[in-house]
Amino acid sequence: MSSDYYEILGVPRDATPEQIKKAYRQLAMKLHPDVAPEPDAADRFKKVAEAYEVLQDPKKRDLYDRGGDPLGGGFNGAQGFGGGGGGAGGFDFGNLVDAMFGSQSARGPRSRVRRGQDALVRLSLELAEAAFGTTKPLQVDTAVLCPRCGGSGATEGSQPVTCSTCHGQGDVTHVQRSFIGDIRTTQPCPTCRGYGTVIPDPCVECAGDGRVRSTRTITVKIPAGVSTGNRIHLAAHGEVGPGGGSAGDLYVELNVAPHEVFRREGDDLEVVVRIPMTAAALGTEVDVATLEADVEDSDVADRSVSVRVPAGTQSGTRVALEGHGIPRLRASGRGQLGVTLLVQTPTRLDDEQRELLRRLAELREETGPEGTVQRHGKGVFGRLRDAFAGQ
Repeated sequence: MSSDYYEILGVPRDATPEQIKKAYRQLAMKLHPDVAPEPDAADRFKKVAEAYEVLQDPKKRDLYDRGGDPLGGGFNGAQGFGGGGGGAGGFDFGNLVDAMFGSQSARGPRSRVRRGQDALVRLSLELAEAAFGTTKPLQVDTAVLCPRCGGSGATEGSQPVTCSTCHGQGDVTHVQRSFIGDIRTTQPCPTCRGYGTVIPDPCVECAGDGRVRSTRTITVKIPAGVSTGNRIHLAAHGEVGPGGGSAGDLYVELNVAPHEVFRREGDDLEVVVRIPMTAAALGTEVDVATLEADVEDSDVADRSVSVRVPAGTQSGTRVALEGHGIPRLRASGRGQLGVTLLVQTPTRLDDEQRELLRRLAELREETGPEGTVQRHGKGVFGRLRDAFAGQ
């Protein structure tokens, strides 16, 4: 194989570092002895690795272009491919990993101070609270700043010291010999866990974490018009981070309990009102309680609304009252209050009442009436079904 490194990698002499890395990656994956079946694959792979070792380093490449020996005799004779522990004559396996999988350089020590996690809690509301908005206290079990050490994790009067294992680097490097040279792997320091420092005298309250578990009470403002599934975002009300880091966010997910009288349909409220048969026949007016009746400090005049029942009203008739429903979330106006009227037939009659009804039936020629079949569609039966389903 030619000793021209550019020819070995198949790149021009003015190739960019990106072109060199791309060419090496392709050849390395093709010629690696673990995947290439050819008997000379190992030797060819060594040449490719040698070429990349030189051309990817600006200083070595400059020396090579000027006719010098960038490896100082490495990759030759008895030294072969494994000469030296990463010096001029050795091959750093990290270059292969860098080219094929991206940079594997040491990360350095990581900070003990980190942002806390976000938290999610659920809060139940009554329908009136969801409709008109409210302010509620909420107990949250979460991580808070350690009161003893103030987040430092160390006992008062002490402080973290440099780790003696990694000397403050946060990472340790292990070198293993192989047929392709010294293989270096970098991992977080097992002594300091990657922080670069250790706490010789940790706080007895938080055991060095800088935070403790505690239950605290916060106040949550609920806007008018919310519904089940809505979430309220409270910034910086989540868990305090390790080392006294900034708190995460808190999300409050709302659940609106069913009401014993009203059924909610989006921004509309539905209610069923029973009226006597005589009232439906003759017509009347009925007072219907509104959702404001559940609010203690509401105006008395708003706690009910008058509904006109025309003479001859049929069971299942729905009367829509605009502006008496749920306030629209982040918008103006309110939905409807839908009043479905159910006509009640008397079941207990005395002799006089029974005689009056019999006389009425004779006058209306209804002593032996024939039933009228209702056409399909959401008429009386559909409204009655919906009304009873909402109870």
